[in-house]
Amino acid sequence: MSKESGDSKESGSFKKSGSFKKNGSFKSSNKGRELQKSRKHTKNSMAVQLRFQYMISCIGFAAGLCVISVLAWTVCVSRIWYGNETLYPVLTWVKAHTLFAFTAACLVASIVLACYFLSRPFRYLDAVIHAAEFLAHPSEEPIELPVPVRSIEDELNLVREQALRNALIAKEAEQRKNDLIVYLAHDLKTPLTSVIGYLTLLKDEPQISEKMRARYTTIALDKAQRLEDLINEFFDITRFNLTTLTLDPETVNLSRMLEQIVSEFVPVLAEKQLHWKTEIEPGIMLLCDADKLQRVFDNLIRNAVSYSYAGTEVFLSMKRNGQGDMVVVQVHNHGRTIPPEKLSHIFEQFFRVDASRASATGGAGLGLAIAKEIVELHRGEIRVESAEECVAFTVELPCV
Repeated sequence: MSKESGDSKESGSFKKSGSFKKNGSFKSSNKGRELQKSRKHTKNSMAVQLRFQYMISCIGFAAGLCVISVLAWTVCVSRIWYGNETLYPVLTWVKAHTLFAFTAACLVASIVLACYFLSRPFRYLDAVIHAAEFLAHPSEEPIELPVPVRSIEDELNLVREQALRNALIAKEAEQRKNDLIVYLAHDLKTPLTSVIGYLTLLKDEPQISEKMRARYTTIALDKAQRLEDLINEFFDITRFNLTTLTLDPETVNLSRMLEQIVSEFVPVLAEKQLHWKTEIEPGIMLLCDADKLQRVFDNLIRNAVSYSYAGTEVFLSMKRNGQGDMVVVQVHNHGRTIPPEKLSHIFEQFFRVDASRASATGGAGLGLAIAKEIVELHRGEIRVESAEECVAFTVELPCV
């Protein structure tokens, strides 16, 4: 199943007049706020822990100094000291300057403790900085930090794992894009050669019959249209890479929108020997970006039409779920079953289930990726299922 990327036709007949508009997306920043709170809590707990340890150390040192001083005084007064003893001058000086000696001991101890506890955060900071340097070129080896900053270690490892996943996804997407461009560039030669060849025949053979002239002209036109489709796929790839999707929400009659889309596709289905079966619940209003949401359904229907067996039906349904808080839209068609290993990648950029570069239905592989992004901007969900030669795309959108 290819991801078609054709733009939807603009239509405003189903829009509710007087509805408000508000630029921007519905993306929530709850995860970011939770992460900020977690980091703030980590910093606060570490600061409280260091202050507590410093205060306990100071109190412990003061208590120990008092105990040692009392024991030293008890030992010194328990005997008689003579002037020829080595410790006599020291003890005499201490006795004469007791307050100064005690204050100096307390000051030295405070400086030692302060230096020790001030150096600990810097050691942790150096470890975090050293670990953060690995994030520029993440590897499979986990980051290890001291126990007091273990929560930061967990966060850095999460970032490292996410960076590895993103790098792998980006590499795969880039490879698929490069392969697709190579395929498209190769495919450009075939229709272009045909167009030049048949136009040359028409030019070099002026006496050709009208029947042959019409046949050559038709073939050249078909090949030129195929050439235009391929060039448009190049533009789709560039547009998708350079633009960011944003929403322009307004209140829309979703039932009428789908009925209009269904009517527009009647000739397309007839050409493919297909027919519609629809179950659309009437009167469902939705706050959404009508143009972008129409593009989602347009892409899903085009895929269903392109990959349905001739003589089958394309089923489209839309209704509220049991709770009434979600609108469920399903597009179902009868076609080749998609293997599970390909089904999991179907919403990725530049991915095509039918990898044949000669396939006329093989698009740039952007349609479903764009559809997924649009649905998620509406805080909805899109999924696909395939079994027993049936393919079903389901879109769920919140009613509010």
